[in-house]
Amino acid sequence: MTKNKTMTGAEIFIQCLIAEEVKTIFGFPGGVLLPVYDVLYDGPIEHILVRHEQGAVHMADGYARVSGKPGVVLVTSGPGATNTVTGIATAYMDSIPMVVFTGQVPTALIGNDAFQEADIVGITRPCTKHNYLVKDIKDLTKIIKEAFYIATTGRPGPVLVDIPKDIFTGTTVFNYPDKVSIPSYQPTYKGHPGQVKKALDFILKSKRPVVYAGGGVLLSDASKELTKFSEKLGLPTTTTLMGLGGFPGTHPLHMGMLGMHGTYAANMAVTDTDCLIAIGSRFDDRVTGKIAEFAPYAGVVHIDIDPTSISKNVKVDIPIVGDVKKVLKEMITALPKAAELKKFRKGISEWSGEIQKWSTEHSLTYDRSGKGNIKPQYVIEKLYELTKGDAIITTEVGQNQMWAAQFYKFDKPRTFLTSGGLGTMGYGLPAAIGAQIAFPRKTVIDIAGDGSIQMNIQEIATAVQYRLPVIVAILNNMVLGMVRQWQELFYDKRYSHTCMSVAPDFVKLAESYGAAGFKVTEQEDVEKVIKSALKIKDRPIIIDFRVEPFEGVYPMVPAGQPINKMLLV
Repeated sequence: MTKNKTMTGAEIFIQCLIAEEVKTIFGFPGGVLLPVYDVLYDGPIEHILVRHEQGAVHMADGYARVSGKPGVVLVTSGPGATNTVTGIATAYMDSIPMVVFTGQVPTALIGNDAFQEADIVGITRPCTKHNYLVKDIKDLTKIIKEAFYIATTGRPGPVLVDIPKDIFTGTTVFNYPDKVSIPSYQPTYKGHPGQVKKALDFILKSKRPVVYAGGGVLLSDASKELTKFSEKLGLPTTTTLMGLGGFPGTHPLHMGMLGMHGTYAANMAVTDTDCLIAIGSRFDDRVTGKIAEFAPYAGVVHIDIDPTSISKNVKVDIPIVGDVKKVLKEMITALPKAAELKKFRKGISEWSGEIQKWSTEHSLTYDRSGKGNIKPQYVIEKLYELTKGDAIITTEVGQNQMWAAQFYKFDKPRTFLTSGGLGTMGYGLPAAIGAQIAFPRKTVIDIAGDGSIQMNIQEIATAVQYRLPVIVAILNNMVLGMVRQWQELFYDKRYSHTCMSVAPDFVKLAESYGAAGFKVTEQEDVEKVIKSALKIKDRPIIIDFRVEPFEGVYPMVPAGQPINKMLLV
C-alpha cells in the first residue's frame, strides 16, 4: 500500500479497499463512477459485473454470510443507488456485514435535481447501520476506514458511503488510518461476570431448560462453543431460521427449528420450559407467535451483543450483553465440576425424554407413497442425500424456504443462506452466486420457487459469465405457494391473484443464457437429474421440478396464535 503520495480520489478509493484486504466487489458501472472503473481496469481487485444492482447487494450478502468477511458493493448514482435498497434492507434485518459504495452527482449539483441525482443517504437511513456522504476528499480515507469498522463490529450490518464524482476526480495525499476511534460507538464484547454467574446458577436450578439459538451464533462464529455448552449440560436446543447450522442439525439434542413452521417438539418445549436460554436471537414474531403466551412458565436468560434487542419484545430476567462466542466461553469456563453436571443432566432426563417423545410422535413428514406429482420435500431430501449434507444452500422466500429449513439438515455453520427478517423474494440466486465466488469448489444450491426465482433470474447471466456451477432447484408448483396456502386455510380458498399460469420454459431460458437446463415431471427421475447436475462444473444449472401444486408447509402456527397451537396437516 502506497502512502504519502498524491492521488486522485478514485485511486485513493481503490487503495483503501486494498488496505481492507478486499478481494472481490460486486458492481455495475455508470457515469459518475467512470474514474473508479478506469482505475479498476489495471487493479488487483476482482470485480463481478452483475445484471441488476439489487443482485449485486444480495451477492455481497451471500459472500459475507459464508465467508464472515464484509461484502462490498459499487454502484452508480440515482437509479443505480436506489436499486440497492431492497438488498440493503435485507442485510440490515439479518445483521450482515457489508459496505455499499454509491456514486453521487458532483457536490456543487447536489440538491439541484441533477441528472441521476437521488438522496440515497436519506433514503437508506432507516435500513443501514450507518451511512455517509463524503463532502471533502480529505475525509475519504477516514470515512472508508470507519465504514468497514462499523459494518463488522458489534452487531454487524450494512454501511453506505455516498461519494460525489468530484471527490473521485479531485486529488490529495493518500494516508490510510491505522485505527478507528468513535467515542459514541463502543460495543461490549465481554459478558459481565456477575450476570454470567447469575445465569449459570439459574440454569442449574431449572428442571425444564431449553436453548433457543439465533443468527448471532453464526455471526460471532460461536457454533463450537454453543455445541460444547449444550452437550456439557445436556440442554435440548432449538434454532431459529437464521440460526440453522449454528448447532448441528443431526445432533441428538437438536429439536429442529422453532416458530411458525417449526417442529412440534421445539414449539412445545419452548412453551413448557421453565428456563429459556436465548443466545444471539431477537425474539422475532415468527418465532414467538402470540407474545402473551410465549414461554409463559420460563425465566429468560438472553445473551446478545446488541443491548437494544434485550427486552425489546419479550421481558428478560437475566440479560448478558456481549459477544456470543466470548460469553459462551466464559460460561463454559465457569461450569461446575463433572459430578455436578452429571447430576444436573440426570435431573432433566425426564424432560429430555418428554421432548424425545414429541419428536418421535410428531416428526416432520409428508406423503412418501410416490403417488401423484413430485413432492417438494422429497426433492430436498434427495438434495441432502446426494450432497451428503456438504453443500451451501440458499433459498428464495416462501414454501421453498420453509421446506429447505425443515428437510435439509445443516450440521455446519454458514451453510444456510436465506432472507429471514425481510423475507426478500429474489434473494436466493444472487446470494448463491456470492457464496460460489467465496468458495469456488463448494457445491452451492439455490432452492427456489417458480415465483420467487423470476425476481432476479437475470443473474443467471452473471453466473454464466463467470462460469459458476450454481444449481437452481425450482420447486415449480405454478402458484405463489405460501400465499396460496394462506388463502386456502383462511380465505375460503379464494385464490386471488396467486396463480402463475403464464411462466417461462425454464429449460429453454437456461439454454438461452448458456446455462444447463433440466425438467423433471416424475418422482423416479429426481435422483438421476440431481446426479447429472452435480457433475456439471463450468456453468450454472436450472432444474425445473414440477411439484404437487397443493402441497402445504406444516406444522403451521396461524397468525396471532401461540406457538403450541399448530396446524399439523
